Amino acid sequence: MSTPAGFDELIHPATRLSVVALLAATEWADFAFVRDSLSLSDSALSKQLHTLEEAGYLELHKEGGGRTRRTRVRLTDRGRTAFEGHVAALRAIVEGAGRPADDTPSERRHHSGAGR
Repeated sequence: MSTPAGFDELIHPATRLSVVALLAATEWADFAFVRDSLSLSDSALSKQLHTLEEAGYLELHKEGGGRTRRTRVRLTDRGRTAFEGHVAALRAIVEGAGRPADDTPSERRHHSGAGR
């Protein structure tokens, strides 16, 4: 099986996929909210955000300084498009799993053990 169009190797690792999925549901999110929602350490989240930011998939905005420093993050249009394409590719993989293109419904029942 070939990899479907839209499959994104950068987004695919579980932690990055979780970050992007969380951000896809909002306009902006606080660093602490993302960290706590995904049960990540500051350093683990920072690393993933840096990777996604370098790819142009998200934007970081830092406000204040010292103890009052606040970091907010959002998906860019490029990141949102990449996420939507990756989700569509994953759906295509799941929907096509175990179904050869020329398989008829009766043959699928036979292969799955139905009717035995």
